[in-house]
Amino acid sequence: MSVVRLYPELKDHIWGGTRLRTQFGKHTDLDKVSESWELACRSDGNCRTENGCTLWEHIQSKGRQVLGTDCENCKDFPILIKLIDAEDDLSVQVHPDDEYAAAHAGQGKTEMWYVIDCKPDSSIVIGFKENTDKQHFEQAIKNNTVMQIVNKVKVSRGDVFFVPPGTLHAIGKGVLVAEIQQNSNTTYRVYDYGRLGKDGKPRELHIQNALDVTKTVPWTPAPRYDAVKCGGYEYTVLVRCEYFTAVKFDVADSVSICIDQRSFAHLLMLDGSARIQDHNANKGESFFIDAASGTIRIDGRCSFILTRCGCEERTDTLVKE
Repeated sequence: MSVVRLYPELKDHIWGGTRLRTQFGKHTDLDKVSESWELACRSDGNCRTENGCTLWEHIQSKGRQVLGTDCENCKDFPILIKLIDAEDDLSVQVHPDDEYAAAHAGQGKTEMWYVIDCKPDSSIVIGFKENTDKQHFEQAIKNNTVMQIVNKVKVSRGDVFFVPPGTLHAIGKGVLVAEIQQNSNTTYRVYDYGRLGKDGKPRELHIQNALDVTKTVPWTPAPRYDAVKCGGYEYTVLVRCEYFTAVKFDVADSVSICIDQRSFAHLLMLDGSARIQDHNANKGESFFIDAASGTIRIDGRCSFILTRCGCEERTDTLVKE
């Protein structure tokens, strides 16, 4: 059994804010912290463990069995989890599916957002207002009228958005989310409000790729799941898809979760404080739990998201009464 505290990789994209430092305790000299990579095993970002090694080194030292049987055929680490603080609008963008990405030297990307915080009247872009076609979409890109045809949704704390490949989307200013996704940074940028990057030049757009993969249809919300209330805690499935299952726990006293041999787990503290085995855990902290760790007890008043690889059809097996 192993529960390991993770230390994130921090990013400072031009649209980032300060809440990850001021509200989530991310210690950094960066003026802005746009993203905190809470679970990352990538060449462009790798979490470190409390033992001083990278997460990848932890996995190598213990063997790939710590990832679980559902990850046996994964070429790379399967999941990337971020906290994202948008002080300004993110670019309007789209991600490819696995097949297109493989043919174009990239990686497919399915993702979800859980809205942790948002300023009044904050919104996101997701999909289109109505059915359109590639020609109309291309013309809107050329005429800088993309924002006239996209679907904008006002957000509230606790909202969940599932963003499959091909979905045009953008996180709006004032929104802070937990993003759970395939381990990919393949992004095709469509529209960036005419702003300049750190080098003083317009940021690159990827028009042809975006035209190839974008589904020019209205967004269809994913299924919503009811909270399951138990003694001392409740849990709610946020998203269940072929790549990952994310479950939010709200704990008033304690909960015991069961991590079987199928997959590792990542625990992201959203609020409150708790004792996780022999670790003190506070808001904004993350933990990697090896597959087959068995029963993990969490004591305290807190909220957290537990993520595992693959589609977990029976989430009741996660909790141990």
